[in-house]
Amino acid sequence: MADELVFYTNPMSRGRIARWMLEEVGQPYRTEILDYATSMKAPAYLAVNPMGKVPAIQHGGRVVTECAAICAYLADAFPEANLAPAAKDRADYYRWMFFAAGPLEAASTNTAMGFVVPEERKAMAGYGSLQQTVDALERAVTGKTYIAGDRFSAADVYVGSQIGWGLQFGWLEKRPAFEAYAGGLMSRPAAVRAREIDDALMAPPS
Repeated sequence: MADELVFYTNPMSRGRIARWMLEEVGQPYRTEILDYATSMKAPAYLAVNPMGKVPAIQHGGRVVTECAAICAYLADAFPEANLAPAAKDRADYYRWMFFAAGPLEAASTNTAMGFVVPEERKAMAGYGSLQQTVDALERAVTGKTYIAGDRFSAADVYVGSQIGWGLQFGWLEKRPAFEAYAGGLMSRPAAVRAREIDDALMAPPS
């Protein structure tokens, strides 16, 4: 089908973010599960994403990679799902989605790998320090149900996923603002469905 939506993923990957977004969109999609050691590095998939990483989507022959880009693309491709603010109201939507994809992702990855930016070189790092990044994120979600206005959006899928994982894996302090914000999002029906799908894919065969 010319407009078929194909989702390439592995249940133990950031593909869980894209899965949640797809479930929020509510459109039919076909899932291709890839293995890290084989199919993810095979020529067929490298033709889709030369990085050999997941997730990726194909929609009508167009390829989108990177979770934040997938979330933003799907919100625009399926406007009937109401997952993006009006164009004039997208400042916070873009700001915090890409804050989470840029400074937060970089700071959390470096921290997890034990990289510490020397004090005299913090100005060279886009995120400065993990502490600065986390404090900014806390201010962004304090007292808010949604990150970019008065209704749920694709930015909540991405930011909420990053906070949820940070709390789960321990690189993000369990501050009340983070727990309140992420907790409300994770109970959404689409988020629950997405977790159930991916968890079932991870379960050993009976």
